[in-house]
Formats: sequence, structure tokens, C-alpha cells
Amino acid sequence: MLFQSGAAAVLAAAGLDALIGDPLWCPHPVVLMGKLISRLRLWVERLSGDRPEALRLGGGLITAVLVLGAGSCGWLVEQLARASPVGSALLVLGLASALAARSLHDSVAAILSALPDQPQGDLTAARERLSWIVGRDVQQLREPEILRAAAESASENAVDGLFAPLFWMIIGVVLQTLSPQLPGPLALAWAFKASSTLDSMLGYRRGRLRWLGTAGARLDDLLTWLPCRLVMITLPLVSQPWRELPALVRAAERDGAPDPSPNAGRSEAIYAHCAGVQLGGRNRYGERWIDKPVLAADLPQADRNAVNRILVLTSRLESLWLLLFLLVALLMAGQ
Repeated sequence: MLFQSGAAAVLAAAGLDALIGDPLWCPHPVVLMGKLISRLRLWVERLSGDRPEALRLGGGLITAVLVLGAGSCGWLVEQLARASPVGSALLVLGLASALAARSLHDSVAAILSALPDQPQGDLTAARERLSWIVGRDVQQLREPEILRAAAESASENAVDGLFAPLFWMIIGVVLQTLSPQLPGPLALAWAFKASSTLDSMLGYRRGRLRWLGTAGARLDDLLTWLPCRLVMITLPLVSQPWRELPALVRAAERDGAPDPSPNAGRSEAIYAHCAGVQLGGRNRYGERWIDKPVLAADLPQADRNAVNRILVLTSRLESLWLLLFLLVALLMAGQ
């Protein structure tokens, strides 16, 4: 029964995320995590100054406090869900908050709708909306560069914001079949979101963050490693003839491996090859220019249709993952 109830909660959360996304009227756990990270960072920097080892230790403490705290909160909600309908509703809401399928789709679609070929569109609005989801400097980007950035964000964030938390939810459901006292889907999903938030806020190789963000960035890389590879293996199933799967995975590994991140380059590379679009290249971050590996170099550059194809592929792949999860749940229920 625990497997079936946990699976039902995950499936309901995915449906709720697809239906309403992240409503502005509801406090989001990631926002609370971000505020806590900011306060802990100020405290650690005040005590550590510019000493690398002290900053590394402080970063490790921030990571432990946030990840264990988020996981513990999720575990408490799971225990409450076993005792009351209110707890079950909170469990579904909490799980939905860890998924970003609707918000990612809407954010990317908002960029496309602001481009000049749309009614009342302009580059200024498109750049502003792009700045909400990317870390690069967007002020001087022209339309082709905006489209490439949108395509890259849609592909990378699909793994970080959707498939990785969904993977850890499924692992949590399995764990709680072994013992109800083990961390379940919400505990693992919120722990992952904590590590992801740490990486997005502190995982930069500049200034004090070079040491302060090390623990969070490495933990995020570790927790995303397997979900990223599963996306690489399964995305061709919803985009190309199945016989092309080995070639697409090899091409994505070849193109994505040179990226400094063990996951981001591969996430973008498999989407590039499956969606038929060239990604990667030179990006500006503040005063620095960074040359990222060119992915699928022989394919056309990003346009509106390519960005939409990436969004469609993400929706199809989520449906495939959920369908397989549902089939396993039904098989378990029949035993």
C-alpha cells in the first residue's frame, strides 16, 4: 500500500504542476531556501573573512543545514500524510512545488511571445524575461542569441527543474516500501531542491564563492548525475526512431563531455541532437566571456521552432517517465 499511495501522490503532484505551475499567491519552498542561504552566507562570510579553508568549512555547514533541514521538513510532512487527509494534501502540494514543468514552459514561452515578430513585441521585453531564467549577460543579445539562450535554458533546466526531482521522488517512493520511517518522495525531492538552490546561488568560481560554494555545487553535481544520464538514454525514445538511440547518446556524450559541468553540457547536448538544433558557443557573464562547447555543430542554429520542439520533447519525456512509473505501480498493486 505504501508504494501505491506514494506513487499516487507523485502522479497527482505532476498533474497539479502541469495544471497550475507555481502560483504567485503561494509561498514557494525554494524562495524560503534562498532567504535562508542568504542569511547563512552573511554569517559565514562575517566569521571567515577571506580565508579559503574557513569559507570551505562554512560552505559545508550551510550545505548540511539546508539539505538536511529541507529533507527533514519533507519527512515530517510525509509522516503527517499517513495520519490525516490534510497531511496528504500538503504532501501533494509539496511534491508539486519541487517540479517545474509548467513554470519552465511558461517562462520560455513568455520569451518567445515578446520577440519582435509577435504583436507588440520588442527585444527589451524579451531580454528582461530571459534574464529571469539565465545567468548570462542579456543586455546586448540580438534575437538569434536570445533564441539560443532560451533553447539552452529550456534543455538544461528540464533536467535540473523537472527530471532530477522526479527521479528522487521515485527513489523516495521505493525507499518507503522498505520502511515507512525512511525518507520518502518529498524528503528526497526537497533535499535535492536545496542542493540545486545552493548551486544556483553560491556555485560560482569567483571571489569568496570559489570556496564557499564548493560543497553545494559538488553535491548538486552528484545528485543530478544519474537523472541526467537517464534523460540522455530516454529522450531519443520520444524524438527519434528507436534504432537511432545509441548514435544519439554517443553524439551527446562526445559533444557534452568537454563542458566543465558533468551534467549541464550533456543535458543540452542530448536535447540539441534530438531537437535538431545547434547549441553552445560564446556567452558573456558580467565582464567575462566564456566559450562553451558547440553542440551538434552540423545542425541549424536555434529558431522559434527549435525552442518549441525542446519544450514539446520535455513534455513527452515527462509523460513517458510517469507512464512507466504508473505501470510499475499497477504491477505492484496486482501482486
